[in-house]
Amino acid sequence: MTTEHSHATPASIADAIGQALATAIAERGTALIAVSGGRSPIPIFHALRSRPLDWSRVTVALVDERWVAPDHPDSNERLVRSELLVDRAAAAAFVPMKNAAADARGGQPGCEAAYRALPRPLDIILLGMGEDGHTASLFPDAPELRAGLETDALTIAVTPPAAPHQRLSLTLSAILASRRIILPISGAAKRATYQAALSPGPVEAMPIRAVLRQGGTPVELWISD
Repeated sequence: MTTEHSHATPASIADAIGQALATAIAERGTALIAVSGGRSPIPIFHALRSRPLDWSRVTVALVDERWVAPDHPDSNERLVRSELLVDRAAAAAFVPMKNAAADARGGQPGCEAAYRALPRPLDIILLGMGEDGHTASLFPDAPELRAGLETDALTIAVTPPAAPHQRLSLTLSAILASRRIILPISGAAKRATYQAALSPGPVEAMPIRAVLRQGGTPVELWISD
């Protein structure tokens, strides 16, 4: 089930996320959110980090991560710490994916254990989508794609066919086990990708289809002008 919101802004998306986190805290005492990296979420992070929540009851995790040092320019952990976990949001807890293992495959068991220790299910996922139809680090043509779509594990090591760096990613089952998915879309290229994903075709060609075609977890598409 996908709901479309047009004329989205970083503030309106942050409002929706903030309300979901506040509801989770009120109902269960804690809130758990997983966020994506890249440039697109940064304005949302900036709008969200000053929201008047009890951030000490919020845990922030990652949707995926490049297997680089936490201070590397390509690190999602670095991005989240510098762009989201400041201001009021500095009080939130953070669970990284990257650990001391030499590569993503070696680090997956430790990451899996850390994520299984979280108070799941995730209350909200701020998901992303690439112009090739990938989501999280579930890339078309990645050798691990089928496993990422079918496994019951929460995380999987992925070797992207074109993008740099080994990755760790939430699996499809972990994404769909969340209470709510928010998927921001901006720009003509991303809107064209979304329309293509709605057309018939294999999930393996555009993994975002696996999220859009399911009916169990609410998906909110926030479309910017």
